[in-house]
Amino acid sequence: MTETPPDSQARPALFLDRDGVLNEDRGYVHRWQDFRWIAGAREAVAAFNRAGWLVVVVTNQSGVGRGFYSEPEMHALHARMVEDLARAGGRIDALFHAPQHPQAAVEAYRHPDPPDRKPNPGMIVRAMADLPIDRARSVLVGDKPSDLEAAARAGVRGLLFPGGNLMNFLEAEGLPPSAPPSGPASAPGS
Repeated sequence: MTETPPDSQARPALFLDRDGVLNEDRGYVHRWQDFRWIAGAREAVAAFNRAGWLVVVVTNQSGVGRGFYSEPEMHALHARMVEDLARAGGRIDALFHAPQHPQAAVEAYRHPDPPDRKPNPGMIVRAMADLPIDRARSVLVGDKPSDLEAAARAGVRGLLFPGGNLMNFLEAEGLPPSAPPSGPASAPGS
C-alpha cells in the first residue's frame, strides 16, 4: 500500500458505506422508488463538502453478482442519488462499488476473496490512488464490522454508525471541522 505523497492539494476524505449509512438498508436496494435517505445524510455530505473534504462512497453491491439486479440498474440509482444530493447542496466526489462475491450467481462476479469487497480495503485504496486524499485525516463511516475492518486495513479511522441521524452522529464525533482544512492563511507562500 503506497502513501499519498504529501502536497498542498491532499484533502481529508469522508468515506461512506451506502446501505445503512446513506440510505435505509431495505435489502438489495437498486430502484429509486425503494431508496430512502437516512436522516441527516444529505446534510452531512453537504457539510463535509463545505468543509473542504472529499466525499467518497464505497459500497459492496453483491446484489449485482447474485443476479438480483444489473450494474446499469445500480448506476442509474447512483445517478439519481447524485442528482438528489445536488439539489440539497451536496456532492459525491467518487463512487466505488464491489459487485463481486464468493458465491455470486453470475460467474463474472465470482471470486473467492474479492479485493474490493469489504472487509478488504480495495475500494478505499483505489480511491486514495485516484484522488488527492490525506489518509491521516480521513474517516470511514460504516454500519458493519466489515466496514471498520476495511478502514483499518487501509489505514483510515473507522466509525460504526448505529443508525439514527447521520449528521448528529458525525457532530457527536467532532466532525466535520467547522472550516476548510486549508484556507488562504495556510496557502503556500503566505
